[in-house]
Amino acid sequence: MMTSAEARNGTQSGYRILNEVDLRNYLAGIPSVAGQLGGPAERWSITEVGDGNLNLVFIVKGSSGGLAVKQALPYVRLVGESWPLPLSRAHYEHLALTHQNRLAPGLVPAIVHHDPALALTAMELLEPHIIMRKGLVAGTTYPAFVDHITTFMARTLFFSSDLALSAAEKKEAIASFAGNHALCKITEDLIFTDPYRIAEQNRWTSPWLDATAADIRGDLDLHVAISRLKLKFLSCAEALIHGDLHTGSIMVTDTETKVIDPEFAFYGPMGFDVGAVLANLLMAYFASEGHEQRAGEREHFEGWVLAAVDEVWNGFADKFLALWRSEATGDAYPRSLFPGEAGAARLETERRAYVARLFQDAIGFTAAKIIRRILGLAHNIDFELIEDAKRRATCEVRALRLARSLMVETTTFTTIGAVTRAARELRHWQPGL
Repeated sequence: MMTSAEARNGTQSGYRILNEVDLRNYLAGIPSVAGQLGGPAERWSITEVGDGNLNLVFIVKGSSGGLAVKQALPYVRLVGESWPLPLSRAHYEHLALTHQNRLAPGLVPAIVHHDPALALTAMELLEPHIIMRKGLVAGTTYPAFVDHITTFMARTLFFSSDLALSAAEKKEAIASFAGNHALCKITEDLIFTDPYRIAEQNRWTSPWLDATAADIRGDLDLHVAISRLKLKFLSCAEALIHGDLHTGSIMVTDTETKVIDPEFAFYGPMGFDVGAVLANLLMAYFASEGHEQRAGEREHFEGWVLAAVDEVWNGFADKFLALWRSEATGDAYPRSLFPGEAGAARLETERRAYVARLFQDAIGFTAAKIIRRILGLAHNIDFELIEDAKRRATCEVRALRLARSLMVETTTFTTIGAVTRAARELRHWQPGL
């Protein structure tokens, strides 16, 4: 078994990259897993389906059931062996899933087996769920999503914060994730730095966005704003954040939502997770026109997405405040300092001011996530599957225009309604590419 030191450092004895034959033999030797799959191992179907940036993912099915098996690679899959990455991220992902299962039961996949030495986790197979981003590209709406994602964010963020934990518990929790700095470094570079400078791995829809990319590289107001957000990401250990909460890390049906892939988890600013969800919904909104076969055919979908943006923030804020009112057992804001009716009223005012500051953080991070997905290394299919490059660039530059406003003029957006109004106004703006 991997030692705690190996987990922290990402050096694991006994590690090997598994192919389908290796995985079949390995799983057959684990009675609990083999029993859940059912039937003889030689009849199991095993398919490698990983389409993400980092890992191998296998779907394994037997006569009695199925599993998803994820194995970390010692490098960034998107780039190759030239970009090494510690295997310890599998340890932090397992740790995060364990916490999230406890804090938000039913909203993350159940863990069936974890092997630290192989950096491998077998978990509940989510069927008939699909990656939410793929559904959004197709114009599908998900009626249960808002309630589920706001519950997930409110509970995982509140119950891992100083509002719910003692100072000692919080410090120990921070320490348990502090070694995940290699994944944090990816975020620090790819989201907060590279899109704003010349970087080898940057890419965009050229030549249509060449001038826009150059403008952003020369925009010092934007550079100050993103640097402030980066400093908050580096220094503000508010709660256990998922760290990569985009629509490619959410699997959905009409009635269920499951959050997956928390390998970027660490103690950071709450607004980063909330902003990631808002950003991905806004990008789905701006990309929607590029997927139309006939003008206006996705009007219902676009209305649902913008409504979801409003409801995600409002639902999260309401649930977070409700938890603070009823579950505040942490060392922050001790009730003894706010006695009587006057104290209770003053504390409620402070709660709302806290959430207002969190909103400002969230929309700043929303902007950062939009910009990185259009001008940085890792893009998303919302835009990438728009075949006509000029049409794609038109959708992208509208999103970038909103992102700049959100980041540089953050204080002028005091409500989520102001954000969605600005998005709606930009939906028909013609940038003259």
